[in-house]
Amino acid sequence: MSSTVVPPMSCTAPVEPRRLRTVAGRFTTGVVAVTALRGSDGAPAGLAVNSFTSVSLDPPLVLFCVARTSTSWPDVRSADRFCVNILGAAQRDLSTRFATSGSDKFGAVPWTPSPGGAPVLDGSIGWIECSVEEEIPAGDHDVVIARVHDLDTHHEDAPLLFFGGLYGRYAQL
Repeated sequence: MSSTVVPPMSCTAPVEPRRLRTVAGRFTTGVVAVTALRGSDGAPAGLAVNSFTSVSLDPPLVLFCVARTSTSWPDVRSADRFCVNILGAAQRDLSTRFATSGSDKFGAVPWTPSPGGAPVLDGSIGWIECSVEEEIPAGDHDVVIARVHDLDTHHEDAPLLFFGGLYGRYAQL
């Protein structure tokens, strides 16, 4: 008995960005804040990211995606090292602050320096100190592959989650 190969359906209409956002939003992600001390003047800079994952254990690499329109990424990128802060469930307001363009992201936000000097936000449940290994253009975003230099757990809490455009918290089944 021979098998029949069915050719893929051709898409006649392009995928609408809103529809992609709605369907991709059904995938639950964690939330991180990427922080650094700006290369030009040493001021803290940062942005919120929900497209973060580990890539490789050897060498140790992680990745995240940044919108090309980000006004914060160039400031973070200007530093030799930056810190990926894994946000805890109690840090929803902090995530919103770091996701807002033009806001005072570090006003009254306590942090301590990582070994390389990047801000580790108080209350984050883990941190990963990195440097840019490679940036790859991908549509309206850049994929940032980063080399891990140091890392640790920081605060005990459940992770902050993002699903369907809303924040949530982890509940063990």
